[in-house]
Amino acid sequence: MKITVENLGKRFNREWIFKNVTRTFESGHTYAIVGPNGSGKSTLLQILWGQLPPSIGTLTYSQDQGLIPVEEIFSYLSIATPYQELIEEFTLEEMVRFHFHFKKSRGGSIQEIIEKMELTHASGKLISNFSSGMRQRLKLGLAFLSESAILFFDEPTTNLDKKSIQWYWDQFSHLPPGLMILIASNQEAEYPNTAQKIDISTYR
Repeated sequence: MKITVENLGKRFNREWIFKNVTRTFESGHTYAIVGPNGSGKSTLLQILWGQLPPSIGTLTYSQDQGLIPVEEIFSYLSIATPYQELIEEFTLEEMVRFHFHFKKSRGGSIQEIIEKMELTHASGKLISNFSSGMRQRLKLGLAFLSESAILFFDEPTTNLDKKSIQWYWDQFSHLPPGLMILIASNQEAEYPNTAQKIDISTYR
């Protein structure tokens, strides 16, 4: 699978966040979108996963069978971000069941998925009562354990303690080969040292 961008740019009002981004992202590779706060890392990810339209340039999704329409790309990807919304009125088990009603699981049964998130003790707890760290682990777990060809992580260890950061890397190490992984971060500890770095601040 490929995501191809040519002369991509985004501006808000009169201010260019970035422009002239030309790049091909491919399956089997991990990419680290780096740069200081406010440089456009999250904005680029949101364009790449189809949430925001670019101001200029082209964006195409393709695989061996040909082009993938932008309105269908959601079925190929999973996302975990600190600003991602969860359904507050659901319990953890209800949230997991709801998510995997739409996504195929690579984590087994609902209870096995919750165990892999190390959140078994909170299975019946309302999401509204989750700590920020538990919320982040849930978001990451849903992404890690979904059968998706593309994974997007934006500042993935936000709100995680030391033990949960180790859990993040354990889950990362068990991902199947051949995925496309894109991580937006300004911390080297959040992405593997084999990742291809793209400094978005150079595209001003």
